[in-house]
Amino acid sequence: MGESRAVCVAFEGEPPRRVAVPPGTTLLEAAQVAGVPIEATCGGRGRCRSCRVQIRTGSPPPPTLADRLQLGEDEIHERFRLACQATVWEDVGVAVAPPREERAFQILTETRGAGLEALDPGVRKILVRGFSEAVQEEAGRARMEEVLRQLAQPVERVEVEAVRSVARLLREAPEAVTAVLYGNDLLQVEAEDTTGELYGFAVDIGTTTVVGYLLDLREGEVRATVTALNPQSSYGGDLMSRIAFVQQEPGNVRRLHTRAIQCVNGLLEEACHKAGIARDRIYKVVVVGNTIMHHLFLGVDPSSVGRAPYLPLVRAPVRVRAQELGLRLPPQTPVLLLPLVAGFVGADAVGMVLATRIFEGQQVRLAVDIGTNAEVVIGSRVRLAACSAPAGPALEGAQIRWGMRAAQGAVDRVWIGEGVRYRVIGGGPPTGICGSGLVDAVAGLLEVGVLEPSGRLLVDPPAHLPEAVRRRVTVLPDGQPAFVLVPREESGAGEDIVVTQTDIRQVQLAKGAIRSGITVVERYLGIEDRDLAGVLLAGAFGNYLHLPSAIRIGLIPPLPQDRIVYVGNAAGLGAQLALLSEREGRRAEELARRIEHVPLAAQPDFHEVFLRSVRFPDSPTS
Repeated sequence: MGESRAVCVAFEGEPPRRVAVPPGTTLLEAAQVAGVPIEATCGGRGRCRSCRVQIRTGSPPPPTLADRLQLGEDEIHERFRLACQATVWEDVGVAVAPPREERAFQILTETRGAGLEALDPGVRKILVRGFSEAVQEEAGRARMEEVLRQLAQPVERVEVEAVRSVARLLREAPEAVTAVLYGNDLLQVEAEDTTGELYGFAVDIGTTTVVGYLLDLREGEVRATVTALNPQSSYGGDLMSRIAFVQQEPGNVRRLHTRAIQCVNGLLEEACHKAGIARDRIYKVVVVGNTIMHHLFLGVDPSSVGRAPYLPLVRAPVRVRAQELGLRLPPQTPVLLLPLVAGFVGADAVGMVLATRIFEGQQVRLAVDIGTNAEVVIGSRVRLAACSAPAGPALEGAQIRWGMRAAQGAVDRVWIGEGVRYRVIGGGPPTGICGSGLVDAVAGLLEVGVLEPSGRLLVDPPAHLPEAVRRRVTVLPDGQPAFVLVPREESGAGEDIVVTQTDIRQVQLAKGAIRSGITVVERYLGIEDRDLAGVLLAGAFGNYLHLPSAIRIGLIPPLPQDRIVYVGNAAGLGAQLALLSEREGRRAEELARRIEHVPLAAQPDFHEVFLRSVRFPDSPTS
């Protein structure tokens, strides 16, 4: 028998894409082959709506159970399907339909905290005058040797780019050149005096977002801050989903690596444009990220982190050349990745510790970076312990029926009392709800008694509640209880925006993971909540949280609010510190060795702690 005829999938867009795939291929797989960005926050398991597409031409595949659960009968009738579930057996035309139009994303870039004793970036420039005469001296020395002699300091290694530069400059014969060194390595030789231009780039690669900082290495000032969504999200919104994608076939590591490098290259270009500098004036790059992002940025298979005993391939700091990674910078530019601690506790956690200086104080403090993968570090100058809590993407709006990122149109604050009030990012009619608004909504439902501490949404709420609140409780066509946050007539989506029972369960799982991580590390150190001198909230989600709501649902310890501090993008600040100071880079290495890793899965009572942490507190202080 001959081979089956390939199926043609045509994706609408600018530009339109067509791809031929074997029959039985999912639309998500076809999109990945065609280079069409479709987000799949659940990793293609049919547990969210993010990969929703509409079949424009051809017969839509029969709906799956996941389609019915996530989309509902109305959208199925309108030819919508989940791309991860829809297999194609004949030619089709497809329009990618993201769950919500998301513009003007709120990505945290602010960094606060530690200052430097002195600038020591390790990169320096030395001006060599009289170059045109010096290189032609016939004193028995090679011409590069004469340049090195005039530097009046030892040079241990000469990069080939520096040799090529001298060869080129011989033809141009400038009056002076500038030698660029990193440590005792000669990176390159530039025409004329460029000593006034010395820049570096710090990058925080998160599971969901990527932030870059362009810094002046002479002054220590940030010249440009740039952000992007992590394009790897189309292969899964959480770390385990991306590991699963890597394990499907060997070439997938390369795909994820390429996405990360393309993203950073785009940020480099944008930052240089904003600051008005050339890319070849960037001489050092420092990168932080969790263990999986660290490995994928290097093009390394992270599968070993996803199975017991959850070990990274390397924990030590890594130095590579920009050329080896594919970064569009001078080929010899050093790219440094801060060290990892263990398992999922990565360089971002080390950067957070470096930035918050919790290793210097005598009192015990908690630093927690709340994101898709939450890092928890507790300690003082005496001792430091850390864990990683897999919170998942629910607190960033994923796998929530009306969830979206913190972008224009998202409800980001909610008040439930005599009635329901909300705030919308950018103003105008709301089109969804982001994580901070979701936490507010859950806290408000708990406080008025519509939601039980077990997480059960009451279909028949107490009679004493205001009618404006009681009438918002409903049951969806699929039989699921829900609370109408935004009525249809106020919504920019043309439908009621609701918080469902499933949404609440997702919040419980996320907050349960984070809170149990805190509790387990506290127990490991022999302390309790009351022993904490303070809580430092880092990361994008952590810095947009409304503290009373976070305490009410039990996400963070119930300390007085004056002992809870927002610290901005602490991981990004740690990267900046290591960029500006070689001493801070060495300190990061020392901290990574000092921090004691507490693997949650190995704790004998973790299951019990997690089950207790999933439950909401009976009261704000319980």
